[in-house]
Amino acid sequence: MFQVEADAAARDWFETHRRPDPLVIAYDVRRCCGGGKICSVDVRARSNRDRSDTYAVGQMPDGTRVLIDLRAARRLPERFTLTVRGIGPWKHLDLALDGEQWGELLYT
Repeated sequence: MFQVEADAAARDWFETHRRPDPLVIAYDVRRCCGGGKICSVDVRARSNRDRSDTYAVGQMPDGTRVLIDLRAARRLPERFTLTVRGIGPWKHLDLALDGEQWGELLYT
């Protein structure tokens, strides 16, 4: 099980965005026309299409569960932090990883 922390900004975000369902760390891989691979990570609300058996489980100290796409789970450290990024209406939860960890997640 992954240990997920939340920095102060993420804790504030959780206070204003309480949801009964766990959050999902989604991992998407697309191929572009030149054959390149584009990977993206998105922290979002769980949807009806999300099947629990395709996710690893992370837990925050307060017991909040986070579902992690298995493809990302193979590349993430066992402990990581959530933070808030963006401005105004584009504020969103994101992973707080160092450069090497982002490289491992997106480019290996």
